[in-house]
Amino acid sequence: MVVLTADYSSTSTPLCFFRFRFRQTQFNFNSGRRQFCKATLITNSDSFEVGRLIGSYGFMNVTSYSGLQSPMDLEYLRRSQDVGEGSVKIRLYEGRIAQGPLRGTPIIFKVYRGQQVGGLEADLMASNELSAHASLQNNSKAMACQNIQILLGGFETKTGEQWLAFRNDGKYTAADYAKVSSEKISRDSDVGGLKLWNIFEKDETIKRRRYFVTKLLQGAIRGLVYMHDHDRLHQSLGPASVVLNTMVEKDAAYLVPRLRDLAFSVDVRYSELEGDSSRLSEGLWRRASAAGAFTPLEKRAFGIADDIYEAGLLIAYMAFVPFCEAGVMDSLSLRRLVENTFQLDVEAMREYCIADERLGEAVKFLDVGKGAGWELVQAMIKHDYRERPIAEAVLNHRFMGGAFL
Repeated sequence: MVVLTADYSSTSTPLCFFRFRFRQTQFNFNSGRRQFCKATLITNSDSFEVGRLIGSYGFMNVTSYSGLQSPMDLEYLRRSQDVGEGSVKIRLYEGRIAQGPLRGTPIIFKVYRGQQVGGLEADLMASNELSAHASLQNNSKAMACQNIQILLGGFETKTGEQWLAFRNDGKYTAADYAKVSSEKISRDSDVGGLKLWNIFEKDETIKRRRYFVTKLLQGAIRGLVYMHDHDRLHQSLGPASVVLNTMVEKDAAYLVPRLRDLAFSVDVRYSELEGDSSRLSEGLWRRASAAGAFTPLEKRAFGIADDIYEAGLLIAYMAFVPFCEAGVMDSLSLRRLVENTFQLDVEAMREYCIADERLGEAVKFLDVGKGAGWELVQAMIKHDYRERPIAEAVLNHRFMGGAFL
């Protein structure tokens, strides 16, 4: 499992653009039998202008080895997490397209350090992300899916850095939104030890927050449905991999969440599953073998279920963190609570959470519709990967429909 760790810079310097001249590199857009029309991506570095550095982020590898109670449980090597920081660091820059029909289009550059500095893994990740977006956008219906970040082009520098250019549909993520929301609860609810939150105002805020979070989750799962329908796994799904075009809850009607960070995406066409695996997917297929998934059909089903598992943790994260005060819950703490403490028993976890008043609003949210939220999360993280729902079923679940809001 790969978790993103962000380190966004916050500078108030005015936006300015400058033109870089880089060595021209021809990208290979072939992905198996699929060929992506090269003319649709901009590969000339002179076509871009680069603005200020937005920030950077890296990856944490979450691996688990204990808590196994049966051969079936070998699949869940995540249960007692060993958390290690990955070696690859990614920089983000603002920018825009300088020429051509898309001139003036704002973009976000995602920069992978060159092989000389970042090592082979960074090169593999950049190549894999390019290939994943190319395959997903190589379809007349691709633009109909609003919920996946759009790649517009890219280039390579003389030092081997890979610059991928994405349409700028938002700089902030679901993790940023959750952090800001929890901090706001802390500010509004406790000033000098006094609870000052007006009850009516609190109820209205919670209603808006529930609606916003539901819209966010709908968009994220819709993007996952599209990926799975087009033979792609995400494999690093989490709150930091969902980009938002707004964090304003009153603007929820205009919210469009988009999945990003496809560096660990896996091609699950049957023809690809019969050959040697990529270095980036070795961990996934080790877990698949441990769970008894050996044939291409079984491996594909396991991979999809693995994404669903992480999507279940994403739903739990978005149900807890934005509704709790800052510091009460975070991504790794929630994972440990689900996997280590309660061994994927969501009902037992609910009983624990009820006893902690700091988690009250999260419990109430998951309780809507006679426990619809808990029901969905439990289905998505079941011990047996064969029993987990597909993404389309998750999207159509009554909790995701928002009818109770």
